[in-house]
Amino acid sequence: QVHLVESGGGLVQAGGSLRLSCEVSITLAAFNRMGWYRQTPGNQRELVAQIEKSGRTEYPEFVKGRFTISRDDAKNTVYLQMNSLKPEDTGVYYCNAKGTVPSATGWIEQDYWGQGTRVTVSS
Repeated sequence: QVHLVESGGGLVQAGGSLRLSCEVSITLAAFNRMGWYRQTPGNQRELVAQIEKSGRTEYPEFVKGRFTISRDDAKNTVYLQMNSLKPEDTGVYYCNAKGTVPSATGWIEQDYWGQGTRVTVSS
């Protein structure tokens, strides 16, 4: 089974930092990319960071310069370092792994998700 387990969330004051971890049960090489998403009240889940197999990273504008995604392949772990946190960063953060699986019509993309870790930023 593929399991993703997030940790590191909590309560922090505005301007503070947190580091989230995502431990994966199998090698990260099995996936095309790893990512972090968040869900805030009243909003759809949104991408906050991703990293490809090549190591290329991508961030939306609202976290650039504040969030950094990284990976440790030896530990099957992906990290999200969050600095200069703002109250609007409050939400549940989910780890995501995207790979490919066989189907009757060929290979298709498959997403795997963790249970999430909650981040609360107070003003």
